[in-house]
Parts: sequence; structure tokens; C-alpha cells
Amino acid sequence: MLNFFTVALPLLASVTTITATLPSSAIAPKYSIIKEFEPEKTAILEVAPEKPKEKRLICKGCNEHENAALAYFQDRGIKDRNALATIMGNIRQESTFIPNICEGGSRTSWNNCGRGYGLIQWTSADRYYGLGDFAKKYGGSPSSLHTQLRYLTTEVQWRRIEDRMKTPGKSINRYMDYAYSWIGWGHHGARTSYAHDYANRLIQVEV
Repeated sequence: MLNFFTVALPLLASVTTITATLPSSAIAPKYSIIKEFEPEKTAILEVAPEKPKEKRLICKGCNEHENAALAYFQDRGIKDRNALATIMGNIRQESTFIPNICEGGSRTSWNNCGRGYGLIQWTSADRYYGLGDFAKKYGGSPSSLHTQLRYLTTEVQWRRIEDRMKTPGKSINRYMDYAYSWIGWGHHGARTSYAHDYANRLIQVEV
């Protein structure tokens, strides 16, 4: 029994010595093999759902101001072709969509006009000066298209008819009746003819 330990101990010592003296590179392959088989991390990308397309009306052959006004009233919830055409026909009759036009046709600032100014020719003192007060309170120029469109839809005259203009399926003549209480024109002019012209030029697109 004593002879066994005498022989075995030097053998164990030699194995330990060999292992200890092995370079780290001799053991590394074992770990590199394991690493090679580690599953790769996969990035999960969240794809936003596609925004549904909306049907809109644009005016074929119309200028920038006409299409801006058309888009504005659609954003207000007016979708009927005849209703939109009626609004467009009235603005064209009043100002040909020139926001800095004064009664008589001159182009000037709001300060230098005094009456009959802008997209729908605001003439009465309360409506004319109301435009200036609105621009001062909310920012923007009273001579700009955007400010006038915003002001127009805050007036009590407009608010009285807005729900009717949002009601679809009526004739241009019917919408024109509503428009009279909004603008209160003294001269009808060609506004109805303009409205029919716009109705024929409005085309539906998906955006």
C-alpha cells in the first residue's frame, strides 16, 4: 500500500505541473467553440400601422389661395362639393381671393382701407375692426389669407350657418341661401355661376 502512494503522488504532481504550465491559448478553443454557438440577438422592429388614406377635394386649375381656402374649409368639416363650391363662389365674387384688396379694387393694407376689405369685403364697422382686433389678439397680419380665414370662421354670421354647410346633399342654390345670411351681399353678381364652375372643377383625390 505504501508503494502505491509512493508511485502515485509523483504522477499526480506531474499532471498538475503540466496543466499549470499550459499556455492559456491551449484552453481557449474550448470556450471559443461554445461562444460560436451562442444564439444571436435579434432586434425587434415595431412597424407603425399604415395611415388610412383620406379622400379630399382639390380644385383643378385653381391658384394657391383658392386651394388653400378649399383645404381650410374641408378641415373645418365641410365635405359636400356643392357647399364648398358655394363658399368658393362667394369669395371669388367678393375679392377674387385677394386678401389685401380694398373696396374698389385697390391693393392696400388693412390700416389704409377703412371699409370693404379682404376676402369677403368686411364693410360694417364691427366686422371690419373685428378683423384688426382678431389679428392683434391672436397674431398674424389682418391682410393675410390665413388670418382672414381664421377670423371668418369665428364670426357669429359664419357660426350660424356652419352646421348647415356641413350638411351634405343640398343644391348650390340652397347653400347660396345660407351664404347670404353669412355675407349679406348687396349685389349678387356672378357668385352662383362661379359656384357651378367650381363644382365642375373640384376633383377627388386620396391623400
